[in-house]
Amino acid sequence: MKPKVALCNFFDDIEQLKAFALDNDFSGVDWSFNMEEFPSSPLEETRWVEHLSALKPLEVRYHCPFIKVDLGHEDSYRVLSAVNLFQHVIRLVSKTNGKFLTLHVGLGHNTTRILSWERTITNLRNLVQYGADRSVKVCLENLAWGWTSKPNLFEKLIRRTGAGMTFDIGHAQACESVSNQYFSPEDFVSPHPDRVHNAHIYHTEISGLGHVPPDGIEDIKERLDILRQIGCLWWVIEIRDAEKLLWTKQIVDDYIEKAFPVKVSDVSVNNHP
Repeated sequence: MKPKVALCNFFDDIEQLKAFALDNDFSGVDWSFNMEEFPSSPLEETRWVEHLSALKPLEVRYHCPFIKVDLGHEDSYRVLSAVNLFQHVIRLVSKTNGKFLTLHVGLGHNTTRILSWERTITNLRNLVQYGADRSVKVCLENLAWGWTSKPNLFEKLIRRTGAGMTFDIGHAQACESVSNQYFSPEDFVSPHPDRVHNAHIYHTEISGLGHVPPDGIEDIKERLDILRQIGCLWWVIEIRDAEKLLWTKQIVDDYIEKAFPVKVSDVSVNNHP
């Protein structure tokens, strides 16, 4: 099977997003929640679910890029708030029949001192189970900084919580543990290759510039090879500039065409009249 190539919800208008996706041969949408536009009542939730249904037949998976919202914060009130928020998100995803939700540990913080390792594991494990009870696979994404930027700690978080994985190949390129050559990008996924359900595709992340597209296939080929080898088939090009997005998609499409050749099955000929 070939990977499905998806884009982010970088248009505010959902019909414009759908038209852009279909016109440019995308297979799905990685929908990032906006906390400022979060449905807060049953009526708003119903309208939101109806709103998202306009994206059919595109597959939709979900993403929580919530800044400084952590399951393991030292402040118990903030932890409770985070748990309630993520549970609310899971219920929303379930109502859309969504199957995958990506979240983070430590996003937006510049220190892990305000986070508890054991509290993070306990609450993430509970959230994974909460999602499983509603047929939603909760996945943890590797970041460019913090615990999840270190493959050895990322592996422990995955193993001890039962979470799925979202492999961000740009964060893997940018993180210190890879840039100093102590680890390689493959080390993020090799301990649990069967748990990698999603991938975020771009070259690297640079402070002040954000997600940087590849200049050519050689920038990302080795990391795409990893995805092919482990069988991850959901590839989100996580770039929100249309021109850079389509440039990267052409590179990815060319790679897929060469790396995933079509197998021609034997065709039986029916000779009966």
